[in-house]
Amino acid sequence: MTDSSEVALPQLKTVRSSSLTIQRGVCYAIYAFDIATSIDLDAAQRLIEPTERQTIRQKRRAPEYFEYRPAPLRVTWPAPVVTAAGFTSAPMVDLVMYDFGAVSLSFSFPLAGPFSQLLGLSAALRGNGDLLAQARALVEQLITRLGPVAERARIASAIEDYVIFQIDEWDPALDATALTERLAPAMAQVLRAEMRTLSQQESEHATSLCGSFGLNDLTTIDTDAALIFDPDAADVRAVIEFANAQLLEMRVLDNQLDDMLERSYEVLARQQRGTIRFRSPEPWVVAQFQLEAAILFERVTNALKLIGEQYLTRIYGLVSRRFHLSEWDASISRKLQTVESIYEKLSARAATRRMELLEWIIIILIAVSILLPFFPGVGHS
Repeated sequence: MTDSSEVALPQLKTVRSSSLTIQRGVCYAIYAFDIATSIDLDAAQRLIEPTERQTIRQKRRAPEYFEYRPAPLRVTWPAPVVTAAGFTSAPMVDLVMYDFGAVSLSFSFPLAGPFSQLLGLSAALRGNGDLLAQARALVEQLITRLGPVAERARIASAIEDYVIFQIDEWDPALDATALTERLAPAMAQVLRAEMRTLSQQESEHATSLCGSFGLNDLTTIDTDAALIFDPDAADVRAVIEFANAQLLEMRVLDNQLDDMLERSYEVLARQQRGTIRFRSPEPWVVAQFQLEAAILFERVTNALKLIGEQYLTRIYGLVSRRFHLSEWDASISRKLQTVESIYEKLSARAATRRMELLEWIIIILIAVSILLPFFPGVGHS
């Protein structure tokens, strides 16, 4: 008599990472740079050809106001080929310019072969100095091309890199549930670029933020990388790329606010000691920075309108949670309020000093008018 378990065993689809084959896919190594306080995208579009405005291609119909405001500008440039873990990049790169001064550059590596090869590629891309150097050189060329279109052009020291593994076709054609259940440990290693086998707790944390639109697509978001099983993932990738640029701008703005707060505290301390000059420009520098920071913060946080498209809203929410964008938002808001409070104190103290000076002038004029009659020769030729 044959054991029933022996009959059922060949029918089980036990899939390990080594047995899943990527038939078609692309790995995107993304680098976000802060290059200016703002970029005139309309002028840049006239200056650099050919370019196109990046839009969101929704998986279903969405209201017109689900868009970038204004739409980022995308340009494709030739770039040197780079090899990482046996994978070769395409000879072209995409640069996406945002009006709030950020540029996102992405290298693309065509994918095909066993899923297990992604681990070596992920590890090779993490902190890759060659790719970063190539990206910086291309961004410097872009700044030169933009000229005055980029206001106060410079490359900030902070850079945000991110890797997106987009798998368009895979075999066997597992659905989202099966991919999560059977590939979670291997997916976690790829997302964390970790060659060692991860604990169950670490694997669960790395793969905990995921979303699906249909039965056969899956997007998993982690801190430094994302895995997308989806033949139509351009919209999801665009949202993740934007969030990465948004994170960069928040980091840069937060650092600028820290520096301004230190300067503001010094100005306030000097004013309280009475060592600040009457016509000192420093309080107005604080006010100007406060205004510029508030405008930039508004541009960054309102550049993408996520209303009416539930799936992409969920994806953006997952990315925001993983990037802790709400915490960055709260931190910047608090610091902007602190800068405003310092400026109000500086303004109040400056106004008080002006009033005191006017009072002394009035007292002197009154004293002069009283004393003039006692000097009859004064004021007469």
